[in-house]
Amino acid sequence: MEPEIIPYSPILHRPRLAWPNGARVALWVCPNIEHYEYLPAFQRTRDPWPRSPHPDVLGYSIRDYGNRVGLWRLFAATDSLGIKCTVSLSMSVIQHYPKILEAMESRGWEYMSHGIYNTRYHWDFSEAEERAAMLESREIHRRMTGREQRGWFSPAATNTHRTFDLCGETGFDYVCDLYHDDQPFPVRTQTGDLISVPYSMDLNDVIIWRRGEEIESFCQQIRDHFATVYAEGAVQGRVMCIAVHPFWVAQPHRIRQFQAVLEELLSHPGVWATTAGEIADHWRATHRDAIEAHIAARSAIHG
Repeated sequence: MEPEIIPYSPILHRPRLAWPNGARVALWVCPNIEHYEYLPAFQRTRDPWPRSPHPDVLGYSIRDYGNRVGLWRLFAATDSLGIKCTVSLSMSVIQHYPKILEAMESRGWEYMSHGIYNTRYHWDFSEAEERAAMLESREIHRRMTGREQRGWFSPAATNTHRTFDLCGETGFDYVCDLYHDDQPFPVRTQTGDLISVPYSMDLNDVIIWRRGEEIESFCQQIRDHFATVYAEGAVQGRVMCIAVHPFWVAQPHRIRQFQAVLEELLSHPGVWATTAGEIADHWRATHRDAIEAHIAARSAIHG
C-alpha cells in the first residue's frame, strides 16, 4: 500500500489496542446482502455474468435464493446467538425488497454501502460517476432509514484511484475495501476523516465456494483463524471479520455447521461480538490519538 494512503506500521510496534472489557478479539459478522440484475449492462471491463448470452438464469437464481430463503435462515442463526451484524448491502435491496429492510431494522443491523447493484462495477468509473454512486447510496440510505450511512465497500470489490478520497469527501467515515491489517487504521484522504475497518477476503464463504470447497473447510478455517488472533489478542487487540453470503452459507446443508462454529467462538471469554461502526467508534475514541502520534514519530525517524 502506498505510504501516502496507508502509513506503514508493524502491528507489534504500535501502541496497544484495548477493546472494551478487556476483550482480545472484536468479532463482526458481515452478511453480503446483494442484488444482481437479471439483464445487466456490460460493465466496460468485465461481463457481470460469465455465462452468456444473457440471461444467466443459473447465476441469477443461485444469488436470488439468498434473498428469498437463505437470509431468513441466517436471521434465525444470528438471533439465536444474539449477534447484531453489519451488512455489506447493495442499496437496491432495500428499494426492491421492503420485507428485508423491515427484518434488518427490527434487529438493529448496520448497513454499509456495497454500491447500488453488485453487477455495476466501478472499474474505469470517472470521478464524477463514482462520486454520484456514493451520493446516491447515501441518499437511498437516508431516505429509507432516516440515518446517515457510515461505511463503504465498493461493489464486487472494484475500485478506482479516487475511491478513498471520494469516500472521505462524500461523508463516509470508515471503509472496508482494504484487507491489509488486523486493526483499524487511518486512511489518508484529501478531505474527510476516513479509517479502514478490517474486512476479510479469506474468511469469506464465496471464496471457499469458488475453490470448490465445502462448509467443513470454511468452519475449520474460522476456527484456525480465531485460535491465532485470540492468542495474539492477549497482547494486542485484533479484529476478526467473517464475511458470508446468504445464498451459500445459509443453504440447508450448511447453516447448522456455521451456527455451531459461531457458538464455539462466542463461548470464549474476551470476545466482543460487535459491528463495524462500533469498532470504528471505539478506535476513534480510545486509540486514534496514540496511533497518530505513533505515525508521526515513525515519520520523523524514517523521513
